[in-house]
Amino acid sequence: MKILLISWEYPPVVIGGLGRHVHHLATELAAAGHDVVVLSRRASGTDPRTHPTSDEVHEGVRIIAAAQDPHEFEFGSDMMAWVLAMGHSMIRAGLALGDWRPDVVHAHDWLVAHPAVALAEFFDAPLVSTIHATEAGRHSGWVSGRVSRQVHAQESWLVNDSDSLITCSASMREEITRLFGPGLSEINVIPNGICTTGWPFAERRSHDGPVELLYFGRLEYEKGVHDLIAALPRIRRTHPGTTLTIAGDGTQEGFLIAQARKHKVFKATKFVGRVDHRQLLELLHRADVAVLPSHYEPFGIVALEAAATGIPLATSHVGGLGEAVIDGQTGVVFPPRDVGALADGVRRVLDDPAAAQRRAVAARERLTSDFAWHTVAEHTAEVYLSAKRGERNPQPRRMIVERPLPDYG
Repeated sequence: MKILLISWEYPPVVIGGLGRHVHHLATELAAAGHDVVVLSRRASGTDPRTHPTSDEVHEGVRIIAAAQDPHEFEFGSDMMAWVLAMGHSMIRAGLALGDWRPDVVHAHDWLVAHPAVALAEFFDAPLVSTIHATEAGRHSGWVSGRVSRQVHAQESWLVNDSDSLITCSASMREEITRLFGPGLSEINVIPNGICTTGWPFAERRSHDGPVELLYFGRLEYEKGVHDLIAALPRIRRTHPGTTLTIAGDGTQEGFLIAQARKHKVFKATKFVGRVDHRQLLELLHRADVAVLPSHYEPFGIVALEAAATGIPLATSHVGGLGEAVIDGQTGVVFPPRDVGALADGVRRVLDDPAAAQRRAVAARERLTSDFAWHTVAEHTAEVYLSAKRGERNPQPRRMIVERPLPDYG
């Protein structure tokens, strides 16, 4: 099968987890015998003279990285203009594919809506879209402000123009149905995969000295790190000397530092910033518990990465996290936005190290069956085979409700 994957991230241009996801999917599909082309982009801040559109083959995948046009848009301040310019350059690069015509076009998130819709129409191929997250979900259920409304409208257009849809969890399937339904194409739930090779397992060993808790990920409000900081004094009352290491960066770092001071745990909290893979592995192998207190999490790949290394897990059961971590079997879960329950969940892990170790082993074993990338690629190929390009009707401009997800706060 000839497959055209379209993503605004693909190595070496990687912003977050999306780039790694598309890379693993593309290489696994190629390894299974499919003819895979990835359409992505050159790095931000480059121009066509120094970084022209490239067309290369790596790991069995043909990668076309569209040159960035010589504009002066900044993603942070001119996001929609930047995205539209990127889409225009990607469309031109896609039209230059020549005699190669895809059997299916697979879009990854709203940022590539324009090139995905245009190229699927040009090649008369079915459009499959994976929706990794939504604007409403990222903003506690709200769609307010000009940019948020623009992003939401792009998401709605892509979802409603797709011949088949993929989400990473059942909760995300429910979310996009609520936001963009009714009348959507079939929504297939395919969990994200993980390659355990880069996440070596290490059993926890008993040690003298204080307990170390670890959070790693983006420092954004929906990640709930402020709840973990608020719970730390309660945990320290039963486990004196407990410290918290926070690895990552984001817009809420200043707020979180202020919260640590407010709860009088600033000296017990270490903000180490963004770390590389080697440093992250050192933290995961050293810490006693990984705590992931998200308010919103479409899937929770960080939970799988942590599980692969053998660190015991304490996570909220929101969204995809509640599907990735099974309470009492592969980790301990607690309700989101509940500081007391969070503290109790962490104490439950710390109070029974043997049980925590058994759950950690079970979590690692589950990764090699349910979340293997070859399984993800196989299920994705099945979606491609069943997708048929349907008749298109002009879409209306849909009314945007300011808070379409009232349960996310």
